[in-house]
Amino acid sequence: MDTQNKRWTTIVLGSLLMVASSGCTAMEASAPPSTSSTASTAPADSALQTALGELEDQYDARIGLSVTDTADGSTLNYQGDSRFGYASTLKTLAAAALLDRTTPEQLDRVITWSEADVLESGYSPVTSEHIDTGLPLGDVAMAAMRASDNTAMNLMLKQFGGTAGLDKILEDYGDNLTDVVDNEPGLNTVTTDNAANTSTPRAFTKTLERIMSGEILDDADRSTLIDWMTGNATGDTLIRAGVPEGWEVADKSGGAGAIRNDVAVVIPPDGIPVIITVFTTRNNPDAKYDDALVAETARLALATIAAARENRQPA
Repeated sequence: MDTQNKRWTTIVLGSLLMVASSGCTAMEASAPPSTSSTASTAPADSALQTALGELEDQYDARIGLSVTDTADGSTLNYQGDSRFGYASTLKTLAAAALLDRTTPEQLDRVITWSEADVLESGYSPVTSEHIDTGLPLGDVAMAAMRASDNTAMNLMLKQFGGTAGLDKILEDYGDNLTDVVDNEPGLNTVTTDNAANTSTPRAFTKTLERIMSGEILDDADRSTLIDWMTGNATGDTLIRAGVPEGWEVADKSGGAGAIRNDVAVVIPPDGIPVIITVFTTRNNPDAKYDDALVAETARLALATIAAARENRQPA
């Protein structure tokens, strides 16, 4: 394992173990291998492709999948370059950008908001309870990540000057495909033939990989982001439900109407992370999303990664 992989593994595993040992719920605690740009793409696994196609038929849905195994840079993609609504998974990129552009002292600064802000934002289980007192900016970001609080997301966006500011930051990170147009709750709205509020699975995975590899965030900020993702209260039935036994997950979910998504840093027993994006949407826009579709997609993909790793082991 190279030095960068060791540092990354130490950061991720340390955060996962810290949360597991503390038993913290969403708001009980304050937040405290590099792959080459020419990394190879694994040959398409026909069994995986077939199984995902069957899942799409079973759920009358579209699946977008992108996985990078940082052990060797190999990838798996299924409709990896197709556009999907990202919903609340965008909060991961917003939180990363916030950490990238603030000091610990700035994260400790208390910010406030109004009842009107909460009413306009929709689902806001944490910020709705702190209208009179406000919260430190870091706790606001943690609420967006762990409780998927919409007002908290909009307050993060405000730090960048709005959605255009985050869109520009992502472009600076090399992501020209994640199209940030609306704040909450409008960012959950996606229309045919319009890129607004969408990304591609491949682009999202690549950006998350850059964030977690040390290319964008330093060790302390990566540890904080992983901590926030590990405390995600809505992820147990998604990627986490589909990982092989003994694999750990730090994730951020998203969902609205027919859309159900999850993005994650997954840690196998060997400690070398896998980055995975699962985007799904039902073909009938009036249909309700199904967590099982995300979990089964993750199960199939990560089983393929696990088998590939096993095959790479020396005899």
